[in-house]
Amino acid sequence: MQELITAIHMHTRFSDGNGLHQDLANAGLEAGVDALLVSDHNVLAQGLDGYYQKGRQRLLMLVGEELHDPTLKEKGSHLLVFGNNQELSRYTREPQKLIDQANAAGALSFIAHPVEEPLRIFGEGEFGWRDWSVKGYTGIELWNQLSEFKTRSQSFPKAALHALFPNFMCQGPTTASLHLWDELLASSKSPVVAIAGVDAHELKKQFGPVRLKLYPYAWQFRSLRTHILTPSKLTGEINTDRNMILQALNNGHAFCGYDLPHSTVGFRFTCNTNDGTFIMGDQVRANAGLTFQARLPIRTHVRLLKDGMVVKEHSDREVLTYITKEPGIYRVEAYIDYLNRHRGWIFSNPIYAL
Repeated sequence: MQELITAIHMHTRFSDGNGLHQDLANAGLEAGVDALLVSDHNVLAQGLDGYYQKGRQRLLMLVGEELHDPTLKEKGSHLLVFGNNQELSRYTREPQKLIDQANAAGALSFIAHPVEEPLRIFGEGEFGWRDWSVKGYTGIELWNQLSEFKTRSQSFPKAALHALFPNFMCQGPTTASLHLWDELLASSKSPVVAIAGVDAHELKKQFGPVRLKLYPYAWQFRSLRTHILTPSKLTGEINTDRNMILQALNNGHAFCGYDLPHSTVGFRFTCNTNDGTFIMGDQVRANAGLTFQARLPIRTHVRLLKDGMVVKEHSDREVLTYITKEPGIYRVEAYIDYLNRHRGWIFSNPIYAL
């Protein structure tokens, strides 16, 4: 399997971002990502899927959208949709119908920033998901960088620190997001894929004579990424590459990586059985021995969870191994020390032992 680095959930001037698609591509090339998945609000900018190149480095941009009903009294219920070739904003009044239409179009759908806190000091509301009776969506944004900013910046001093020195902000998915994901995994009859979303806008602010660019695209594309496992690197044929990326995300062959403290490239979570070797997102039969293994790029804090509960943990290891016959939903979390804080680093998608 090959590993591709993707940045997911970003905005251009087509909605509330401050860059053109070319600007995002330039930032992505600078940040070393393989693919960008763009998602402007309620607008599908068609005809902009394509490759951008700098030297030998190539980046694929895929354009989807972030859909929501702007007339709602309680703002929220945003859905990221990728792989659709038709505008779906007319369905936003009914979230289940929107998800159904995305599925009918052969697209993937992820619930954006499913739980978040308002940032009252700036009059900023929260935009969590409202209707949890829906079904059929691909997954959720487990870790959303803008939502995390709201959670970590509940005072003016903290907001200023995180705005001016963003490396101090990220600590991992919120506890509420992790609990929600485990609940959805336990109650859903189908997999719930977790992705990381930068929710990038490249905000520009002016304070008197001082102009600031907050959370530049290139910084965000270097920090919080979704790493996917695919059969090959980008081939240069757009339909093949688009389908390969979307299929990997649909299958949950992915993990969320915070790459600023240290690159997460090379992380693997597998399960070996008599039937072969399985990776994140796969389903395995639990009627024989299961050998789970997590391999990290460096020695650090790693733990294996089954059905949301820790079953094995190491504080300073590159490899974690666990042998069992018990069915369950197994996933990995890894943490790293960075800027005097123990921070979330890697969050894998599960392997489902049935």
